[in-house]
Amino acid sequence: MILSQYSKIYRDPDNEEIRTLFSTRTMETVDLSVESILDPDRNKLSPKKIKLLREKGLLVKSAAAERKEMLGFMDDFNSAVDTFSALLVLSLDCNLACKYCFEGTRKGKFYLSAETADEFITFIASQDLKGKDKLHIVFYGGEPLLSRDVIISIAKSLRKFADKKKMDFSFSFITNGTLLTPALVKKLKPLGLKSASVTIDGPKDVHDRFRPFKTGKGSFDVIMRNVRDVCSLTELRIGGNYTRESYREFPRLLDFLIDHGITPARISSIDFNAVFNERSEFSPPDFHDGCASINEPWLVEATVFLREEILKRGFRTQKLLPAVCEIEWKSSVIVNYDGTLYKCPGLIGRKNYCVGDLQTGRRDYRLSHRLDNWKNKKCLACAYLPLCFGGCRYMKLIRTGTMRGRDCKKAFFDRTLEAFVLQDKRYDKANLS
Repeated sequence: MILSQYSKIYRDPDNEEIRTLFSTRTMETVDLSVESILDPDRNKLSPKKIKLLREKGLLVKSAAAERKEMLGFMDDFNSAVDTFSALLVLSLDCNLACKYCFEGTRKGKFYLSAETADEFITFIASQDLKGKDKLHIVFYGGEPLLSRDVIISIAKSLRKFADKKKMDFSFSFITNGTLLTPALVKKLKPLGLKSASVTIDGPKDVHDRFRPFKTGKGSFDVIMRNVRDVCSLTELRIGGNYTRESYREFPRLLDFLIDHGITPARISSIDFNAVFNERSEFSPPDFHDGCASINEPWLVEATVFLREEILKRGFRTQKLLPAVCEIEWKSSVIVNYDGTLYKCPGLIGRKNYCVGDLQTGRRDYRLSHRLDNWKNKKCLACAYLPLCFGGCRYMKLIRTGTMRGRDCKKAFFDRTLEAFVLQDKRYDKANLS
């Protein structure tokens, strides 16, 4: 038995004689003595400890066997997925005027038509759902709750379809929260509403500067009222977008939530992410304060800082997971309001990366989306491969204009992974979602 290539060893900050082994493939940790780790023949490990290390993926039979297993990782993942999921863009319209808007110049009063909604339902029914027990739809925008009636209509139809197929049906949406009222949640719950993700960009003064209504009025107070009123009615996730100048203000938002009764027990998870700059074809004309790479030094600091602030207050946040991009997920599709199909929200509207439409179905996108870009000697030899798989193709496209090559995250994980692993040791794993 040998130590897995996809593992890292970190010092225990409280005990010099202990090392923490972390598997980037299984996301498991085991504490061992320094003496045990330095023993090449594993003689200082009990049979019970060896069994534990094997089960957690930290000891493997051989490097060749492990590499073969990694090469088949995506196929194994897709075989194990029991859910068919679709993200449906209901419109590119919104009631807010966010400075850094993700849609950028793509925004406008472009709505999913009744005809396209029917085609979407027909498309879902035509998919190969063999081996799938669940059907899940994510409603997206723009602001999806501007299309409440469409959500209700589609949910009713797909719920009936799923019942006939003996599948569990559910849906969620990513919303700015301004229209997320208790009355609406109560109406949607019987139709299959599972959760909602609400975006809040820091405390009131910061949020209102970045996410005002189109009138210029701040949206924070309306959103917080809705969050407080619905967090006991449905699973609620909070997200937020920060810049280099704003991320240190986000702990004030976390304290505000707790002070106003929106406690960790009432929120499913909280995750904050940096704003990335778009390419000139879609970028908002007055915003250039986002970042261009996950490896930027300030972003390394911000990521560790904000994760710590979330966890130490008792909120749940994203746990470390293999980086299976939605592009790799065979049982997942993104449908734009006009019926065109994509594999990543960031690629919507980029015709070169359209993978089909509702009428003709999906076409092969393996080459255009560089699905095997990580199957090379350098990536396969990297301990961080399961956390990266060649990086984000969208970010590579934004930064360089092409998906060719890799968006390597080694520098990022060199500087952050130890902190993440030690955070997870310090805080109860119940805080990781």
